[in-house]
Amino acid sequence: MSELVKNRSEILFLYDVTDANPNGDPVDENKPRIDEETGVNIVTDVRLKRTIRDYLINFKNKKDEIFVKEIVKDDGKQKTREERIEEEDIKTLKDAEKLTAKYLDLRLFGATIGLKGKKSKKEAEEEKGQKGTSITWTGPVQFKYGRSLHKVALTFIKGTTVMPSKEGLAQGTFTERYILPYSLIAFYGIVNENAAANQGIKLKEDDVSLMLEGMWNGTKNLISGSKFGQMPRLLMQVTYKEGNFYIGELDKRISLQTDKNKEAIRDISEVKIDITELIKTLNIHKDRIEKVNLKADDRVVFTKDEKDVAIKDALSGLTIEDLAF
Repeated sequence: MSELVKNRSEILFLYDVTDANPNGDPVDENKPRIDEETGVNIVTDVRLKRTIRDYLINFKNKKDEIFVKEIVKDDGKQKTREERIEEEDIKTLKDAEKLTAKYLDLRLFGATIGLKGKKSKKEAEEEKGQKGTSITWTGPVQFKYGRSLHKVALTFIKGTTVMPSKEGLAQGTFTERYILPYSLIAFYGIVNENAAANQGIKLKEDDVSLMLEGMWNGTKNLISGSKFGQMPRLLMQVTYKEGNFYIGELDKRISLQTDKNKEAIRDISEVKIDITELIKTLNIHKDRIEKVNLKADDRVVFTKDEKDVAIKDALSGLTIEDLAF
């Protein structure tokens, strides 16, 4: 039986995108999200969580353990969150606690759950402080928005389809899409054991392990028209010995090196990842670090102090465990 998460940990995840759209903005022609000031590509935490959920549903047989998913009714419409809650017979705060026990994604990422039904005086007193008739769990796992380590080049692609879009047309129609020729994206996250314990969420070590697998293999298995071309490059989980301590901003302690104009990068072979500051910081705090879980793609070149280095060698002063997936 998996143990409950007892230690704080930080996550650093790098993946790249080639000729694809990592996260379209539905209010802006589904263009890849780009910071207008810096030209950096942005990917929301919601997109990463969707990747993880889809992997667990489609490849790990966890459909019944994922709450946030698409369920289509007989009339072709999707079930709403309210309908799902009604099906689970969640009417009180105590009822709602059953959801985190049942659903893996709620234990990880939290949720806002609307409560319905008449409450006793005691139940109403217990639910004071909740907003309206809902309960909000702050997910023990939180991710910042992912950001590319370089300026990207937004590209507009136009094509044609064989089938006409309207009756009476003899020819196919034009198709349009926006892609990024290349983007190397860094995500940073924290697993907060206190958020789990304080909210009565029994987050397990196996839950976090499945999430990490979903990040790596889920990214690789996004094989769709807009997402095909994504590859995981580095996944690191730094687990600490002491409660409440963590270094912070691991994503800010790496940088991209290249001889090319950064908008002209088209492949991982054209860049190197400088981990000098990351390794220095980890070594400063090594007495507080229990272990580092690690997986790195063999096409990535890392540098430390201006020299190419194997990342395991750079981390030799720490306890390293390979992520086995």
